[in-house]
Amino acid sequence: MGSKNSSGIMLIVGLGNPGGQYEETRHNAGFWFVDLLAQRFGGSFKAESRFHGAACRIQVGGRECWLLKPSTFMNRSGQSASSLARYYKIPVESMLVAHDELDFPAGELRLKRGGGHAGHNGLRDIISAMGADFHRLRIGIDHPGDRNRVTDYVLSRPSRADYDSICIGLEKAADALQVIVAGELQKAMNLLHS
Repeated sequence: MGSKNSSGIMLIVGLGNPGGQYEETRHNAGFWFVDLLAQRFGGSFKAESRFHGAACRIQVGGRECWLLKPSTFMNRSGQSASSLARYYKIPVESMLVAHDELDFPAGELRLKRGGGHAGHNGLRDIISAMGADFHRLRIGIDHPGDRNRVTDYVLSRPSRADYDSICIGLEKAADALQVIVAGELQKAMNLLHS
């Protein structure tokens, strides 16, 4: 059956910043995704101090998968992700990190494995803690058009239209979760990119 990754995805880390003032900001698109998955698959997040975040376990197509929202702030996300992965002996290539992506229009999604951090502080910290060989779900939030405006942009709320586009994208990714968790990432990409 081609190059099917037998271990699949065992941990999905949503990136975001903790706290009400960040909840609806573009930088929290990764949190929005894992919240949607928990809601859809009947999980509920519990604060886990040993993992520096909130975690829950869901069942997807007969497989167990952890969801994690680091409570460390974006630039220390690696501390949280690596703690849970180490504790449950989850290899880095069985981890998917969902994060906001400036390079795509709002709501466009891409799956990829490995690569750099492209200036994303959450990815930068996970790479320094665990290496780069994890999968990413890149959630398009669009670009403000000027790199000097990026920080304010990611920490502000999207327009209604952009928010709706992002939500539609996240629903599409949630629809493909069984394929993603099974490790059939090429098939998942075809679903997401269609």
